[in-house]
Amino acid sequence: MLAVIKVRGSNKTEPGIRMAFKELRLNKNNHLVLVDESQIGQIRKAKDYVTWGEIDEEHLVKLLHERGRITGNKPLDESFLKERGFASLNDLASKLLDGSIKVRDIESMKPVFRMNPPRRGYHSTKRTFNLKGALGYRGKDINKLIDAMLEGGKNGQGEN
Repeated sequence: MLAVIKVRGSNKTEPGIRMAFKELRLNKNNHLVLVDESQIGQIRKAKDYVTWGEIDEEHLVKLLHERGRITGNKPLDESFLKERGFASLNDLASKLLDGSIKVRDIESMKPVFRMNPPRRGYHSTKRTFNLKGALGYRGKDINKLIDAMLEGGKNGQGEN
């Protein structure tokens, strides 16, 4: 499973790239979506505006706990998970990672995670990750970026 984060704005982009954003459901900067490898063509089309990599189970559980939302902008809770047949967030995360279920198949769960900008910012939003920037494929290092984005909304006391 890949985590895709929109880094740059889409003003004055060509229609094919805008269509890729629409299909990936990346409407605003700092939005994160979880997709499988079958959508790599759409991701590569938008490679100059997004960053992506493989998310691990620990970070997926953390992401679902802190940023997962259901309709009405309510956080994911145990009652919602039990109604849908999941024992816990760990069970949901493991099923998402092995591909037996997709985020869009879970009724009432929002497929987009609204993230804060990363703490200490992006390095450069015009360079690729290999050239000390923020764009493109970053592999397992996407988990470090997700940590920085989850920290980004916390104030000095560790609260949101």
